[in-house]
Amino acid sequence: MRKTLIEFISRIRDFLLKKFKAYDDKLPYIIIAIIALIIVVSSINLFIELTDTLKTDMLASMDDKITEYVISFRTPALTDFFVFMTKVGDFYGYLIVLTIYFLISRLVFKRWKYVLQSTLVLILASASNMMLKRFINRARPGIEHMVSVETLSYPSGHAMSAMAFYGFLIYLCTRFRINKFLKTGLIAMLAFIILSIGISRIYLGVHFPSDIAGGYIAGLIWVFFCILIFNLIEIFRSDPKT
Repeated sequence: MRKTLIEFISRIRDFLLKKFKAYDDKLPYIIIAIIALIIVVSSINLFIELTDTLKTDMLASMDDKITEYVISFRTPALTDFFVFMTKVGDFYGYLIVLTIYFLISRLVFKRWKYVLQSTLVLILASASNMMLKRFINRARPGIEHMVSVETLSYPSGHAMSAMAFYGFLIYLCTRFRINKFLKTGLIAMLAFIILSIGISRIYLGVHFPSDIAGGYIAGLIWVFFCILIFNLIEIFRSDPKT
């Protein structure tokens, strides 16, 4: 992906340099960054427009059927598991995960750049989730809540943060030069965490399935946007013309 991105950016840069050769060499990159920002803002707007079209009786019926199916599997052991997974997706859960992640990065990989990047992705997803919740203003499901909740329902903050944070870690895993089986195992584990955190919110009665879907979509937008921006920054820093 990075080689393709470098080639694509180089072509745009050369084209813009011809158009703006009388200006600073950094101007083409500034224009590219602005375009990237416009893309993410447009994507968020598209997400909101899509959300508005989903408020139908058909969606409500699907939410009810999926919720009934998920909670039909409730057992004491499964409840303990999903309560644990929903705590993994809480503030203190991420605090613990980030601490472990930081220690591994410093002691094993001797680098902490990726910790900062992952933390930034998580912060962006969490902050934007609060804004989206207020804008959309959807109430929680009326069924029994097995854990306490205080915020609005759509999109799910747990699903959005899990997709953004662990989804970005999946991307990082694809970049690391590690054993193939270890890499596959890590990616599978991270995907399992994302899925489990999302399902836990339905199982515990605090979210509609569409809340989870919306959270996953919004989180994925941040993953792709941040991958683009971080790669652009690396390309710009390595370009002798900037």
